[in-house]
Amino acid sequence: MSEATEHVAVACPSCAPAEPLVHEVLKPGDRTTVRCTECGHTHKTKIEEPATVECDVIVSQDGESFATATDVTAGESLAEGEEFVLDTPEALLTVRVTSLEVGEDRSESAVAEDVDTIWTRVVGNVGVDVTLNPQDGRDETRSIELGVPGDYEFTVGEREDLADESFTVKGVHLRADATGYGFDRLDHKGDMAFAKDVDRLYADDESSGAWSVW
Repeated sequence: MSEATEHVAVACPSCAPAEPLVHEVLKPGDRTTVRCTECGHTHKTKIEEPATVECDVIVSQDGESFATATDVTAGESLAEGEEFVLDTPEALLTVRVTSLEVGEDRSESAVAEDVDTIWTRVVGNVGVDVTLNPQDGRDETRSIELGVPGDYEFTVGEREDLADESFTVKGVHLRADATGYGFDRLDHKGDMAFAKDVDRLYADDESSGAWSVW
C-alpha cells in the first residue's frame, strides 16, 4: 500500500503569489519541492515549522500517575475535556485533559504559552468499576473491575459478557469530566455511555464464563 501524499498550504508563484494554496509535497527537504493543486506548477519553497512550547504533563491511570512532557504548538488553545495522543517513552497514550495549571491557579482553558502543567487521564484503555447485584440464592453484592477500550459502549438494559463475567447493566454513574450526556447518572433502558466516561456501573449478576474484549 502506498503512503498518503503529504499536503501543505503555501503561496504559488504562478497563480497565487499572495495567498496560500494547497500543494502536494513531491520532495521534502530544506527547500521542499511542491506542486500546486490549482494550476499544477512545480516549485521549491521553505516550509516553516510552527513554533512550539514544552508543557509538563501529569498522566493518571488506574489510581496511579506519572509525569512527562509534550510539545504544544504556540498559540494553541487547550481546554478541559479535550483528548489527544501523548507520546511517552513507554507507549502512545490517548489522554483527556482534566485540568490546566496556570501559575498557582487551575483553569478550564488557556493558551499553550500560559500553561505550566496539563493534568490528564488515560482514556484509550480504562478500568471500569462494576457493582454486581446477586441473583436469587447468591450471597451478596460483588464489586469487580473490568479492563476495556475507552470507546467501548455500555447500554442500560443490555447484557455484557466480559472477562468471565456476565451481567445486565441497570445504571451508569458518570465521571465528573464526562460531557454530552446531560445527567451524571443514566438509568433508562437504552441509555448509553462510553467506558472512558463511566465512574461505576450497576448491574444484575447473571453468570460467569464469558469472553474478554482484550
